[in-house]
Amino acid sequence: MIERLCGFDLRDCVLRIELKSEPMKDTMDNTQHPAHNLPAPQIERVRHELRRRSLTVADVTDITPGMRRVVLTGDDLADFVSLAPDDHVKIFVSIPEGEERRDYTPRRYDNDARTLTIDFALHEAGPVTQWALDATPGATLAIGGPRGSAVVSTSVKRWLLIGDETALPAMGRRIEESDAATVITAIAAVADPSERQTFDTKAELNLHWAERPLADATDATSLLEVLRDVQIQPGTFVWVAAEASVARAVREYLVTERGYPLPWIKASGYWVKGKADTTEKFE
Repeated sequence: MIERLCGFDLRDCVLRIELKSEPMKDTMDNTQHPAHNLPAPQIERVRHELRRRSLTVADVTDITPGMRRVVLTGDDLADFVSLAPDDHVKIFVSIPEGEERRDYTPRRYDNDARTLTIDFALHEAGPVTQWALDATPGATLAIGGPRGSAVVSTSVKRWLLIGDETALPAMGRRIEESDAATVITAIAAVADPSERQTFDTKAELNLHWAERPLADATDATSLLEVLRDVQIQPGTFVWVAAEASVARAVREYLVTERGYPLPWIKASGYWVKGKADTTEKFE
């Protein structure tokens, strides 16, 4: 890991759960994946200077019934930086008690055009989701961050992306920003066929949809059923993001049943059922 500090930190209320990819004793030598013979991929952690930005809604589009795309604009985006597809910005929405804060992925941005696109999964009824439902051109929004980026080495040319609706913005950005030399397999859990998205990419993309009701969003079964039929080539970086218990189950399956090495896995719980602004660590 490489740490480069180039800014300052602010109080954070992260709703993400990072599953640490620390070395662990291998008790299943006979099931080790060939990737164990490869050196761990380099991940550079870059800190960004944080400041609050005031933006205005330029456009609103429902890309699926459950996913609303909001394009924001403003001069404050002239120096906006996001170096990794799974970065997150903090969104601030006023409520009677003060201010609601939630993390969202910068789906795409353009410094020259002064635009930032954010996709909102409409799977909850909180203040930020309600803001997205009510958003119209001219509305205003305050954001902060990203506070940092975890940049995986460009030498990684094979990716396995696994996630639910909340992970689709990061998965989509990774897919669309990858070059023609990259091979990506993506497994996305959605409620029904109407929630499937399309992506414009130069990469070789193998896209699988795991359909299950939103009520089963904390059940990893649909994702694991698809994953069991996917071959994981050595040198594949596996990225997982979903509800915390689902991310944990997928990670556990990869390590214990497939023998895949932890340094080649990054797993995160993007949300926790029944909790808000919660941080948990899985050792």
